[in-house]
Amino acid sequence: MRRMDHSSSGGSGASATASASSGSTGLQEAMDQRKRKRMLSNRESARRSRHRKQKHLGELTAQVGQLRRENGHVLAALAATARGFLAVESENAVLRAQAAELATRLRSLNDILLYMNACDDRSFADGGGGDGGDGGMDGVAIGEPWFQPVMNVALADMFQYC
Repeated sequence: MRRMDHSSSGGSGASATASASSGSTGLQEAMDQRKRKRMLSNRESARRSRHRKQKHLGELTAQVGQLRRENGHVLAALAATARGFLAVESENAVLRAQAAELATRLRSLNDILLYMNACDDRSFADGGGGDGGDGGMDGVAIGEPWFQPVMNVALADMFQYC
């Protein structure tokens, strides 16, 4: 602001003061106008910022819902996979036990064959030809119920005395 010297004498000092006063009022009004314009601009900017923030919050809320749904699907798939794994693991345990049982049966059958061959060899070595009733298997049919793999151990023990 400009300062006017009020010590001037005469009417020119009063008119200068009035002129300065009206200039000062115009300047004050311009500053007030700029201030109101800036306040309006700030309000509008704040409104836009709140709107963007609200929109972003809505997007994040929708994303949370989507991620929760996906998480539910993933957990369901994981549970199904775990159940499948347990079923396969159980089946593998059964198959391993069956393989061990079959291996035992095979060893027993091989032992029986060894004993039978040993008895036949001794029978031929004695000149009996295998039909002399010396413990050979001439009268036994393989399909008989007592010649089942369950009784392999008993049959193997029986052939020890050939």
